[in-house]
Amino acid sequence: MTRLGVLVSGRGSNLGAILAACGGGGVDGEVVAVLANRECPALEIARQHGVSLIRVFGLAEHGDAAARDRAMAAALQRAGVDLVLCAGYDRILSDDFVRRFDGRILNVHPSLLPAYGGTMTAIADALAGGGAETGVTIHYVEPDTVDAGTIVAQAAVPIVPGDTVESLAERVHATEHRLFPEAIQAWIEGRLPQPAGMAPVPRERAGKPEDGE
Repeated sequence: MTRLGVLVSGRGSNLGAILAACGGGGVDGEVVAVLANRECPALEIARQHGVSLIRVFGLAEHGDAAARDRAMAAALQRAGVDLVLCAGYDRILSDDFVRRFDGRILNVHPSLLPAYGGTMTAIADALAGGGAETGVTIHYVEPDTVDAGTIVAQAAVPIVPGDTVESLAERVHATEHRLFPEAIQAWIEGRLPQPAGMAPVPRERAGKPEDGE
């Protein structure tokens, strides 16, 4: 059975969907590690499901982001993780980390990339942009890129009159919870393309500053 490691930073709704898919037969895998960069509700979801390795990797403990990523990579490797999943993880992984799991890191992003890549506010940005739709993208995490790795799955989500950020987010998240497990299972079955690389998104556009994490 494929061993999954999940990186989280927030509520953990995608983690919950992955765990449910593993338990319900939709994903032929087991979540053996859930790692976070801060204490967050997702860790409690992992505890409730009895995940073997649950740990916070903070900057205070490791000194800088590069050292933290080395420690996380080592922990995942010791756990025998086959596939790393970024499920609401809000840090940029170091290129060293990414190369250790070359072709074995998938990320979920709440937009139709390349639109609204490199931001943690993609849903609000899509709504403010006035378009007819947004969506969800599953892509590989690749070196020297942010939200610009090879796309393996996308699904559109309509933006309807009267939408708020909250109402649109609810539909986007529901799509994430379906599409991400489907992509994970496709990877397990060898049905996904290998990473090919895309034009990089400037790193300064992505995530939040490390300070105050």
